[in-house]
Amino acid sequence: MPTKTYDAIVVGGGSVGVPSAYNLSLRGLKVLVLDRRPAVGQGDNKTAIGGIRATHSDPAKIVLCSRSLAQMSTWKETHGVDVGWKTGGYAFPIYDEPLEKTLRGLFPIQHKYDLEIEWVDADGMAELIPGIERKGLRGGTYSPNDGQLSPLKVPVAFQRAAMELGAEFRFNEKVIGYNIDGEKIRGVKTDKESYEAKKVIVATGSDARQDGEFLGIDIPVQPDSHEAGITAPVERFLEPLVVDMRPGPDGKTVNFYFGQNDEGQIIFCYTPKDLFVGNNRESLSEFLPILAARMISLIPRMRHLLVRRVWRGCYPMTPDGVPIIDNVREIEGLTLAVGMCGQGFMLGPGVGQEVASLAVDGKTSLPKEAHDRICWGRDFSKAGTEALK
Repeated sequence: MPTKTYDAIVVGGGSVGVPSAYNLSLRGLKVLVLDRRPAVGQGDNKTAIGGIRATHSDPAKIVLCSRSLAQMSTWKETHGVDVGWKTGGYAFPIYDEPLEKTLRGLFPIQHKYDLEIEWVDADGMAELIPGIERKGLRGGTYSPNDGQLSPLKVPVAFQRAAMELGAEFRFNEKVIGYNIDGEKIRGVKTDKESYEAKKVIVATGSDARQDGEFLGIDIPVQPDSHEAGITAPVERFLEPLVVDMRPGPDGKTVNFYFGQNDEGQIIFCYTPKDLFVGNNRESLSEFLPILAARMISLIPRMRHLLVRRVWRGCYPMTPDGVPIIDNVREIEGLTLAVGMCGQGFMLGPGVGQEVASLAVDGKTSLPKEAHDRICWGRDFSKAGTEALK
């Protein structure tokens, strides 16, 4: 049987891979998507809480997420498909002067890249977040154009749109190697078949380091796991997704964040102080008591909520908390879109557009300052961490 040939192969059918396939198909390429799981979005995509914000301190993330917002906020009007979009913005309530100084200090870079964000006083923050604890509240930042989407609906919407353009998807196929001829990519090997293509995009989330081993390059991605949960639906009262960046009084958390989705459920997560490095996705007994205490301390009325379930997913981290999205100079035709640092869901649509530019045009579509932050081969030892990762 002759080897099947494509213009481009995308390895990974998740938050980044499926939007990449869609954008490559828009460019007229014959695209194949490979994933070891049984359907799109079945990796860490489905563990996302659905927030999508351009509120970052890193220029690449601001630009890419702004593109994500522009596309996803209009998806229903453009494609006639509901993806659970809810406008509401992101709110960062602030209770101490140092944090206020830090977040206000990000305004120049955020405004440079056209992020609409402003300082809101305590009364304004209390209006945005009904029932918030007022004692010590100084105000906060608010970016009104951010929002929320359904992690279950979005990958399916992209898959269907890509298939309408001719893209093919093959599931339950595990990549076991890559075909490289000299310094050029030639295709992908799976446990079932081999496929040829002169362009290959690696978008494999927490598995990226293993793909690097197959390719003979070091992809510095190390996953750590985070836990999240969701409540039963209640009458809608909360519009923005809220991020409380104060260290937890328990000493085990750095911040926590939550929002009410378009179905009325409160979906929540926190960042542990001591990271759980690795791929362990088993829920911890400490998560819900700690998270519940933090939520109630911020909004006391939330003590009445009924939690339906909790889960854990992985953040594929790079050393500096910023993704790697670039062509690999050592291997012609290879593009990496990895290390999304737990933000693959919000970055994915914008990253898909950038992947198409890199793979088809051979160059970035980003401003130089932004591309330099996400480029392949950057010196991670000199890079600072992203403040709002």
